[in-house]
Amino acid sequence: MARTDYQEQLDALRSDVLEMSDLVIERYEIALKSLESKDESLAREVIEGDQRINELYLELESDCIDLFALQQPVAGDLRFVASSFKIITDLERIGDLSTNLAGYALDAERERYPEVDVVYIGTEAGAMVSDAVDAYRHDDAESAREIADRDDKIDRLCGDASGVVIEDLLRTEYSDTDKEMMDDVSRLLLTIRDLERVADHAVNFCARTVYIADHDTELIY
Repeated sequence: MARTDYQEQLDALRSDVLEMSDLVIERYEIALKSLESKDESLAREVIEGDQRINELYLELESDCIDLFALQQPVAGDLRFVASSFKIITDLERIGDLSTNLAGYALDAERERYPEVDVVYIGTEAGAMVSDAVDAYRHDDAESAREIADRDDKIDRLCGDASGVVIEDLLRTEYSDTDKEMMDDVSRLLLTIRDLERVADHAVNFCARTVYIADHDTELIY
């Protein structure tokens, strides 16, 4: 009976991690919509909902600690619990990044660089997260490796987007007192940086899935 209860705890942990993933992805997608539409109500929904993500993180952290302390998992089970703990940490950070994006949406009143499509970049990064979660769901190491490779595309998109902004700054004479312009530039560069970090967290998911499934640390860094 004890072994059955233990397996139920492991199954429940995976289920709860996936539930947290669904919530984080939902909040992230709403944040992207708020960034695109400058919809204040959507932005505030993300910001005010961050507390629930933090609460879920703490609950799952406690579950992982209990499994470590009370069940003392070994081998594959140990890799699963440890990796799940790392994944919820990445999820919590994506929640924080979503809150950042919503905050940028509240502050942005204009599109100074319409040629920089942050929503497209964000959608591609979000797809990486969703696919990485599915790989974790199925212990699919092969898919996880393929998803991680997509990070190169996100890096290129973010590099190109940042380059547009920096090149404009270099070729245009702005006054040191043009605070509005500097605020816009800073906000856009922060948006690009945060979207790149979202994709990085998806790579972390993939690394942990490969570790669970194949006991391979190749993507962990």
